[in-house]
Amino acid sequence: MRVIPSGKSLGAEVTGVNLSEDVSDTVVSLIIEAWRSHLVLIFRDQSLTDDILVSFSARLGELDPPAPNPYGRLIYPAYPELNVISNIVENGKPVGNLGSGEAVWHADMTYKEIPPKGAVLYAVELPAVGGDTYFANMQMAYSSLSATDKKCIDNRRAIHDASMNSAGMRRKDFDIISDVRETPGASHPLVRIDPRTGRKSLFLGRRPNSYVLGLPVSESEQLLDCLWAHATQSAFVFRHNWSMGDVLIWDNLSVLHRRDEFDGSDRRRLHRAQLKGDGPIR
Repeated sequence: MRVIPSGKSLGAEVTGVNLSEDVSDTVVSLIIEAWRSHLVLIFRDQSLTDDILVSFSARLGELDPPAPNPYGRLIYPAYPELNVISNIVENGKPVGNLGSGEAVWHADMTYKEIPPKGAVLYAVELPAVGGDTYFANMQMAYSSLSATDKKCIDNRRAIHDASMNSAGMRRKDFDIISDVRETPGASHPLVRIDPRTGRKSLFLGRRPNSYVLGLPVSESEQLLDCLWAHATQSAFVFRHNWSMGDVLIWDNLSVLHRRDEFDGSDRRRLHRAQLKGDGPIR
């Protein structure tokens, strides 16, 4: 096993590991160590069944079931532990969710009191062009803030919206948000402290419908706009161009991610497991 850093602010490729085989406990421990160090890991040329994807992911932590999709039904009945990210439509019904449009910068399911701590994503079908995924390092984004900016946000909390997904689709049974102070969803600190390392990171979730508690709406909007512009600048970003058989693991609590749009007539399907968080955000 080798871990090859991307040379960017985060991300590394892991070689010499076949995830479809019986991976030893020692190798799993090394993978977890590399994951914590680099935040995003890439495994190329893998050939996984859904059973293997589920069993391998469960060795990284307790699995967390996906959120209901915008259509209000189970995403993947054969494997309820998995989410399907797809634009495919069969028999008039979407297979999975998020379509072919751009998915904005976000972390997954941070509208929950205990968001998932990580995700494992496997490429099953890919379009000819597009659909690249970008990751932004929120530890580096926080550390590069000025002392004044850190002091401004260190004790602030923000609401994370539960009503919409990252493709801008409103989830079933949620109303349109007309006042961000009434946004449904958990509130979390703007600055997260990693319980293992003590490192601080920005914790932003998603920009739409977010609100910084205790501030006038105009001040909240201005502060969030500044934080998001800072957090997603290119210096903190790693871009992944997908190939068939790629498996990606990322730290959902220390990283934001987004996706490019692609031609909707091409098929794109990825299967994702996610790992349950260890507790409320510190």
